[in-house]
Order: sequence, then C-alpha cells, then structure tokens
Amino acid sequence: MNTQTTLKRTLGSFRLWGIAVGLVISGEYFGWSYGWSQAGTLGFLIVALAIAAMYCAFIFSFTELTTAIPHAGGPFAYAYRAFGPTGGFIAGFATLIEFVFAPPAIAMAIGAYLNVQFPSLDPKWVACGAYVIFMVLNILGVGIAATFELIVTLLAIFELLVFMGVVAPGFSWSNFTANGWAGAESFSGLALPGMFAAIPFAIWFFLAIEGASMAAEEAKDPKRTIPRALGGGILTLTVLAVGVMVLAGGVGDWRTLSNINDPLPQAMKVVVGSSSGWLHMLVWLGLFGLVASFHGIIMGYSRQIYSLARAGYLPASLATLNRKTRTPILAILAGGVVGIAAIFSDSLITISGMPLTACIVTMSVFGAIVMYIISMAALFKLRRSEPELERPFKAPLFPFAPAFALGMAVLCLVAMVWYNTLLALIFAVMMLGGYMWFRKTASARERAALDPQLRAIS
Repeated sequence: MNTQTTLKRTLGSFRLWGIAVGLVISGEYFGWSYGWSQAGTLGFLIVALAIAAMYCAFIFSFTELTTAIPHAGGPFAYAYRAFGPTGGFIAGFATLIEFVFAPPAIAMAIGAYLNVQFPSLDPKWVACGAYVIFMVLNILGVGIAATFELIVTLLAIFELLVFMGVVAPGFSWSNFTANGWAGAESFSGLALPGMFAAIPFAIWFFLAIEGASMAAEEAKDPKRTIPRALGGGILTLTVLAVGVMVLAGGVGDWRTLSNINDPLPQAMKVVVGSSSGWLHMLVWLGLFGLVASFHGIIMGYSRQIYSLARAGYLPASLATLNRKTRTPILAILAGGVVGIAAIFSDSLITISGMPLTACIVTMSVFGAIVMYIISMAALFKLRRSEPELERPFKAPLFPFAPAFALGMAVLCLVAMVWYNTLLALIFAVMMLGGYMWFRKTASARERAALDPQLRAIS
C-alpha cells in the first residue's frame, strides 16, 4: 500500500447511473411502509410526492456542484469551497453520519431476508458476513465494484417491475384509499401530524442518491457522465417508488403491511398465494435490492472518509490507497468496524422505544437533511462568490428549484426534530463531538497536501 492521493478514473455514465440507483433501491423494498402507519396511504402518498419533488429539485441543483467541483468528498468539497473549513466540517461529518449509519440497517435486513429462508442462520452473523464480503469487493477495485453494482441494480429493478406486473391484476383503488388519511376516510387537520411524522420514511425512498457524486474523481469525463447518471437515477427511482407504493397498497388491507420489514412479499402473497413461484422469486431477488444499496453505500462512505482524511479532518492514515487497485482500503475497513459494532448492539440498545435499527435509519436521515441544506446554501453562495467558476451543468429553474429544495429540507429537519427529539439531541452531540475534534486538529489540516478543488478561484 502507499499514500498516493489519485483515484482511478474508470466509470462511464451507465455504471454511474447503476451506482446512483443502486445506492437507494433498497428503499423501495423495505422501510417506507412504516409511513403508512403514521399517515395512511393517501397521506403518505402526498408526503412521498412532495419529497420526490424535493429530491428532483435537489439532484438537478446538486449536479451543478458535482460537475463544477468533481471531488471525492462530494458535499464536503462544495461546502468547503463556499464556506471554508467550518462549512466543510458540517457537510463532511453530516454526510459521514448518513453513510456510516445506513449500511448496518441494510445489512440487518439482508440477514432477516436470509433468515426467512434458512431459520437456522443467525441474522447478525449473516449481516456481519455481508460486511466482510462487500468490503473485500470494494477493495478489489472500483471498476469491479461498479460493474457488480450495475448488475445487481438491474436485477433489483427487474424484480420491482415483476412485482408490479404480478400484483396489478389484484389492485383496487378502493383498497388503497380505505382509511387512507391517517386512519380516517377523509382528509382533516387531524391527518397532518401523521403526515409530518412520516417524512423520514418518504426520504428513505431516495436517501443516498447523492452518494454517486463521491465517485466523481473516478468518473470518465465527469462533466458529461455525472448529469446523465444523477438525472436518470432520480427519475428512475421516482417512477419505481410511486409504482411500488400504490400497487402494494391496493391489493388488500394496507394496514397489515404498515409495520413490517417485508411489505412486497406480503402484498404479493395476497394476490398469488404463499406457494407461488412468483413469491419465492421475489424473496430471493429482493436480496439484490438490499445488496445493491449496501454495496453502493460502502463505496460512498469509504470515499467520504478518504476525502476527509486527505484534507486533514480525520487521521491521515485513513487516506491510504491500495497500491494496485488504488482504493481507500483503510477507509473501507473503518466504516465496516462501526457498522459491525452497531449490528451486535441492536438487541442491547433502544431509544424512545425504538430498536437500534429504526434509530440508525433516522440518524442517517438527520445527516442527509443537514447535508442537503448546506449543499443548497453552498450553491447560492458559489453563484455569488465565484461567478467565473466553470459550470458544465447549471441548475435548471435557478433560483427557484434550489430554493424549493432548500426550503423543503429545512421543513423536513424541523419536523424530524419535533417528532424525534431525543435522536435529534444525540445527532447534535455527535456533531458537537466532531466539531471539538475539528478544532483540535487544525495543524493536521495545515499539513495536508494542497487540494486546488477546495480553493476558490482568485
């Protein structure tokens, strides 16, 4: 191994699209249906459409930053460029929380899926094994990792399309709308608290798509490939999210699906029965959606750790690259240690009555929302402070689209703090601890190699 700081450019538009969609696609398989228990089907549909609109506005605005500053740190680099080292810290550590906390939840879902087929398997050890397998795959090289990501993403999309096709004949709009406003038949102000409480579960549909920006230093011609990948990715995910949610909710009593981790197999079971080959195929291929997101987010967190270490925000050793594959080996392993520790703490820790899995999903969403806010603020700041910065892709409908994304992100953060006060406090303590480290390690940043992408055009 050595400490060279150049990643290898191997990714084209199609594989980047695979990363963008793969990072998120597990959110189509599980997690979102908890929003029904809060808001009902119609209430959650409104929330999900509003969040989808926020993500579309955000991603097309975010792409301006990604193409103008194609940096492995993604949001960290944009905020640093706009607001200096402190801004870089806020974006970088919020993104780190998002990407380090999401994989344990997905790994435990992988363990739960396999436990259904093989009850003798311990889900925690399966989750741990998943970490080992996909950390090794990421270490072997970004080209291999991205190709694998593309394959499993395509299989996961195929499976979602199969699900929609199989359950469509059993769909009834009356089933979907029954008790659809937080348990009521018609909308009233009483449905609003449940709709606000359901926001994190709608975000889960799209969480982490921005992680594709962290592959910018490994993209061929990032000025062209990244807009195609991110734009195509968010449109793909929006269509899949709406299709899966609506069709699953209309095949029977949606309330039976609102508090479980496998809503798609259970919805299909209503239509085709428990012995159908379609159902068994869904359970097995459903693993591909989980694997795609798990594998992609490992790629994302490793690049965030690597870029923060390279800039002096984390120990410099975490920026070490493998000599042959030029992948950030220690960054990959460090995130895995945290994730495996979370897996084996799952049954030991509960917060506000929620198991650790639900808590770390919410914590991941907190990190994402803070990062969205500072990224959109950075877009406005850089438009003013660096008007000469080359922008191969400009945010459409500027300033309205990024302002909408910014306003929606702030609204989501307020709602999440209101409904998850203790977790919000824990998130704030984690950020404060990170800030104390940041203040004590100024000398490390002074010793870090000069990174021209973090410096404004003079």
